[in-house]
Amino acid sequence: MTVSSAPDPMLPEPLRIARAKRETHGVFTFELDVSARGGFPFLPGQFNMLYPFGAGESAISISSDPHQPDRLEHTIRAVGAVTRALERLGRGDVVGVRGPFGSAWPIREAEGRDLVVIAGGIGLAPLRPVVYHALRRREAFGKVALLYGTRTPDDILYRKEIERWRGRLDVEVEITVDTAGSDWRGNTGVVTKLISRAAFDPRRALAMICGPEIMMRFCARELERLGVSLDRIWITMERNMRCGTGLCGHCQFGPSFVCKDGPVYRYDRVQDLLLVREV
Repeated sequence: MTVSSAPDPMLPEPLRIARAKRETHGVFTFELDVSARGGFPFLPGQFNMLYPFGAGESAISISSDPHQPDRLEHTIRAVGAVTRALERLGRGDVVGVRGPFGSAWPIREAEGRDLVVIAGGIGLAPLRPVVYHALRRREAFGKVALLYGTRTPDDILYRKEIERWRGRLDVEVEITVDTAGSDWRGNTGVVTKLISRAAFDPRRALAMICGPEIMMRFCARELERLGVSLDRIWITMERNMRCGTGLCGHCQFGPSFVCKDGPVYRYDRVQDLLLVREV
């Protein structure tokens, strides 16, 4: 898959919002119009710097299907000044885009193995392209399991898509929530509880995890306990990224820079750094 970018990685490219969709409270998805540039190829796990003009930039993972480069989607949680400025935009408004940046999920390495995708909250957005790819090329993988945890049922992303995925016989989809009312018929508890119940062979599995850092640490610990080698566990980091090219230094993560060397890392290479609050 070939990835292109704007000629100057520091120059935002203006793209118009073709569709804006509310996912949950405080979470929304933009589809950007890339028809004039002939599409926007990217690799699953990469991100863009989104710029609501006059408000600054924010690093946002690409959440669309990598096999459909004519559609470019980002799922965004409004938590700061920049993302709240993005939230106020709608169809027809223009956003500055730089990218794609960063490392990708090891999809080729996962081929021929059981694939375990574990997401917490909005962490499903960076992993959504992996799910798209795995289901499109289902014959390339062994068992495929998606394990997803949110705070409440109201926080579940991509509900209609998840229901379609759950309707397939060749993929396991399990969802759990921290708390729920009496009308919830699904699992309750942390997402780590789903791992031991999922149908995969730890000796041949490769896992990809995205969520809060503490959640990723506990998921990796549970996978290791079951027999998954640490060099077959991958995570993605979301520490402060401002330039996207490793120049500003804000996202330094030990000897690496998240925006350039990450955001996707092999777990055994960064597990010690995850125990340090500021590295």
